[in-house]
Amino acid sequence: MSAYDDLLDHHRETEALAEVMGRLGWDQETVMPRGGAQQRAEEMGALEGVLHRRRTDPRIGAWLASIDEGGLGAAERAQLRHIRRSYSRAMRLPETLSAELARVTSRAQGIWAEARAADDVAHFLPTLTEVIRLKREEAAALAEGGDLYDALLDDYEPGATGQGIAEMFDRMRPRLVSLRERIMGSGRDHPALSGRYGAEAQLTLAREIATHFGYDWRHGRLDSSVHPFTSGSGTDVRITTRVDEAEPLGCLYSTLHEVGHGAYEQGIDPAFHLTPVGHGVSMGVHESQSRIYENQLGRSAAFCGWLYARFGEVFGQAGAADAQAFYAAVNRVHSGYIRTEADEVHYNLHIMLRFDLERDLIAGRLEAADLEEAWNTRFAADFGVAVDRPANGVLQDVHWSVGLFGYFPTYTLGNVYAGCLYQALRAAVPDLDAGLARGHAEPATDWLRAHVQRPGGLYAPAEVIERACGFAPHEGPLLDYLDTKFGAVYGL
Repeated sequence: MSAYDDLLDHHRETEALAEVMGRLGWDQETVMPRGGAQQRAEEMGALEGVLHRRRTDPRIGAWLASIDEGGLGAAERAQLRHIRRSYSRAMRLPETLSAELARVTSRAQGIWAEARAADDVAHFLPTLTEVIRLKREEAAALAEGGDLYDALLDDYEPGATGQGIAEMFDRMRPRLVSLRERIMGSGRDHPALSGRYGAEAQLTLAREIATHFGYDWRHGRLDSSVHPFTSGSGTDVRITTRVDEAEPLGCLYSTLHEVGHGAYEQGIDPAFHLTPVGHGVSMGVHESQSRIYENQLGRSAAFCGWLYARFGEVFGQAGAADAQAFYAAVNRVHSGYIRTEADEVHYNLHIMLRFDLERDLIAGRLEAADLEEAWNTRFAADFGVAVDRPANGVLQDVHWSVGLFGYFPTYTLGNVYAGCLYQALRAAVPDLDAGLARGHAEPATDWLRAHVQRPGGLYAPAEVIERACGFAPHEGPLLDYLDTKFGAVYGL
């Protein structure tokens, strides 16, 4: 066999083991007994050690050095690009650090969940301090003298920098704040849905919506978790949601958000399964799918008209006087605490807060002990309300407990990419609303599958968006979409 074939065989086994580790994480968040946390941490640490040894196997370097790329096609060259990048990063990390991170973050998930449920920041602080210490060590090893935060960000959005993200946020913030202020001063206060909505009925409707948006149940499932997430790739892609009988939109739109992630992984060319190219190319592109499914499609006037009718059929009530009031409730703008339940106007302000705080944490300008006060001060300044309890503030997100520093800005990058894709989608599918008004998103999801999802990691993140849209991604289409949509909803 050629060196290339040997290399790909090695990586297929590594990818398969990584999927097993992902399944352990899914199990921990959904059905694992509470008393299993300590043992699961040891299991995760042991498996991470195996994966690290495979990712730093000296044969990888020898295989890479001996491969002549001259006769390779685009897919083969993309595989090598991903392998080189992964190998370079893995070689800079000590195995002991990788295993310790896996152990600590696995244990931290349970501690965070306990602290969140009890509104007890002090219970989580020692563990968070340890996670931050380890992530600073990891960043220093990866950065090799460069910017620590950039080294972590590169794991989620290759090629992006903290400075570049900060500059984009600086361009976005004035228009977002202006839109927010005009909405708050409009004199319109669209009421939220009222009533109680049974948990099982919510999940039944969530599954129906997921089907209409192209989620493949032969290769997926829906479960419940504290924080909704997607796990897996290829032929086993699982999603979760959460249910509140007083707030059905949280369940439905969290599900739809995760369907975007799940459909991306399910939509990748099967020829790429269990290879480095067989995943979403970056978290920003991944978020573009979850956000366009959830917002531009799922919160559109056309789809909300169908959803209003289904609410009446499923629950015996819609919680709103008519379809227009229901659409306004779905797109209600208010200064809520929870990022995952935030309206489209406030959402990116939530991300900007987290981005600034986690950059300061990694740089050492902020310590875990001071994080709650920093969060609460910034939230009051940005949203005009005081945080009422830690579960609605610094404890609301799972990300820092599992070491996902550098992940948060990809949510807004995903929104930016989604804005570009939606502009191109409306031009390519002019009768888009006709399908959405019947509850079906197939024309949109077919286009997204062909132009974004199927290539997997074949192209660089920004290149994926540019190839789909015909122009380089920028924040303009997203901000224009928000101004137009919410200008109409609030009569601006």
